[in-house]
Amino acid sequence: MPHKAGFVSLVGKPNVGKSTLMNALVGEKMSIITPKAQTTRHRILGIVNEPDYQVVFSDTPGIIKPVYAMQESMMSFVNGSLVDADIIIFVTDINEKHDESDVIEKLKSTVSPVAVIINKIDKSLEEYVKAKIEYWQNLLQPKAIFAVSALHGHNVQAVMQFILDELPEHPAYYDKDTLTDKTERFFVSEIIREKILKLYDKEIPYSTEVVITSFKEEPNINRISAEIIVERDSQKNIIIGKAGEMLKKVGTYARKDMEEFLQKKVFLEMFVKVIPDWRNKKNYLKRFGYED
Repeated sequence: MPHKAGFVSLVGKPNVGKSTLMNALVGEKMSIITPKAQTTRHRILGIVNEPDYQVVFSDTPGIIKPVYAMQESMMSFVNGSLVDADIIIFVTDINEKHDESDVIEKLKSTVSPVAVIINKIDKSLEEYVKAKIEYWQNLLQPKAIFAVSALHGHNVQAVMQFILDELPEHPAYYDKDTLTDKTERFFVSEIIREKILKLYDKEIPYSTEVVITSFKEEPNINRISAEIIVERDSQKNIIIGKAGEMLKKVGTYARKDMEEFLQKKVFLEMFVKVIPDWRNKKNYLKRFGYED
């Protein structure tokens, strides 16, 4: 039997469920998920391996009009994933009210097969779902349209089957035991950032970056040090909280998830550092993995 392999890019506006869908397709938690927009900042690969195929999924940041240099870098990840995609999965949701014209123009010019995923249908009536399918069919004429609930796994298998049908014949791009292109340090930093997204409001999560400064593996424990980067002293005070209570809460939740992820005890220490306007500074964006 010939071997199939290819790159599958998940693209769409913020908060439509791309990360939830990728995690469901891969069968592992590769991307952090929160109700806040712009949770995903990097292009994260999740790789599904079977004897006769390899699917390399790309979860990408939600498509926005950039305001900061960091967001420009985020959009370059999206554009890069569209260029080298063998298959494009465009994710929208049943209640999407954003102007998606910027995404649609990119999709119309691609030669790769495109599937439209209408997500979160568990929150909608059947006739509304049918109307949305008709809308996307007329607008984009994609290769396929799927109405799914990524959160509940509804119709996810049909999406996977479409991908396998469209996947080109090719040798594996990665070793068959590879699950992702990211390191443990990356996922550990994302676990901390996920807790910040969930525990803080307003601009705090968007002004924050997490850097792992030390990752020491010992026989019975991993010792991890992290810096939480913010832009202003007032944000530092909010992250730490009264008598350090908020930072302690972040640490407790993050350590629990890290231990589950690493399958090992974790000693975690975190420090908060102010770097004014880091989201617009190329040298910091490069250090934090937003620039090549």
